[in-house]
Order: sequence, then structure tokens, then C-alpha cells
Amino acid sequence: MIVALIIACEVGFWVLLVAGLALRYLARMPRLGAAVLLCEPLMELVLLVVTTLDLKNGAEPDWKHGVAALYIGYTVAYGHYTIKWLDGHAAHRLAGGPKPAGAGYGKARAVHEWKLWVRTLVAAAVALGLLQAAIWYLGDAGDASSLEAWQFGALRAVGIHALVAVAYTIWPKKAPAGVDERPVLAKTER
Repeated sequence: MIVALIIACEVGFWVLLVAGLALRYLARMPRLGAAVLLCEPLMELVLLVVTTLDLKNGAEPDWKHGVAALYIGYTVAYGHYTIKWLDGHAAHRLAGGPKPAGAGYGKARAVHEWKLWVRTLVAAAVALGLLQAAIWYLGDAGDASSLEAWQFGALRAVGIHALVAVAYTIWPKKAPAGVDERPVLAKTER
């Protein structure tokens, strides 16, 4: 049931996102579109409650509970960023808004990658907190080794993403000929 709910949350995220942006830009109903977009966190809340109830009702902690914690952490850290990014692109394509800035080149790109790494760090912190709460909740009553393994996986993701950011810092992406290295930052990144 947890796996189906995780899949439903992911599908629901994209359905609400498309519906919210369509209402906002195609139907010219920005308030209703914003209201639909604000429903997105409710899905993660449902996932958290169902996962907690699953453990409370005696389910053996396994990979499904770990994936749920990582999914919630990822959504907390990257959900709003993803919505803002797609909103900028929808505004450009559907409402004649300015073209969204890219990640840039050189130092600007390295800074962008480090900002993304901070988001990954936040995602891991949320997931680690949820997993640790589940481990404490179980106490000596259950085998928490699966949850501990997912904690290590979250830390590993932070480490791998740090290597990506370091690579962009040491070997910056060069701008194509005739392109300014610094992007025009969107209001959300200032």
C-alpha cells in the first residue's frame, strides 16, 4: 500500500502541477491555479500519516518506509523550487513572460550547483529526521536495520551531489562563443 501511495503522490504532484499551471495561464484563473498548486503539500502529509499508521499497526519496517521518508524529504526541499521553475517556463511559453534564466556558466553555474546541493542537504536532513523518528518509535520492538540503511543512502546522496558541485567549481562549464557567462537571475534566485 505504501508503494502505491508513493506512486500516487508522484503522479498527483504532476497532475496538480499541470492543472494549476493550466488554470493559471490557459484559463486565466491565477487565483484558482495558485489554490490548486497549494494542495500539493497535502499529498505528502497523507503519505506521512499513512506511513506512520503502517508502522503503528505493526508493519515490519522495510524499504517502502525508507523510500517514503526520502520522497517526503525530496518534496520538502525541491517541491517549491520545481513549481517555481516550471511556473517561469509556463509564464514564458503561455503568457508571453520573459524567458527564464538558465543555470549559467562559469562561477554562476558553480554557485547554482551549490544552491542545489543545499536543497539536497535539506532533503536528506528531513529524510534522516523522519527515519530516526521511526527508529525511535520502533525502539527494541522491531528491526530498524532497513531504516538505518536508508539513512546511509540519504547521506550518500548528499556526498555524491557535493562531488557534482565541486566538479562545477573546479572545472566550470564554459559559455559558448558569444554568450555572456552570467545568467540574468530570476527573482526567485536573488
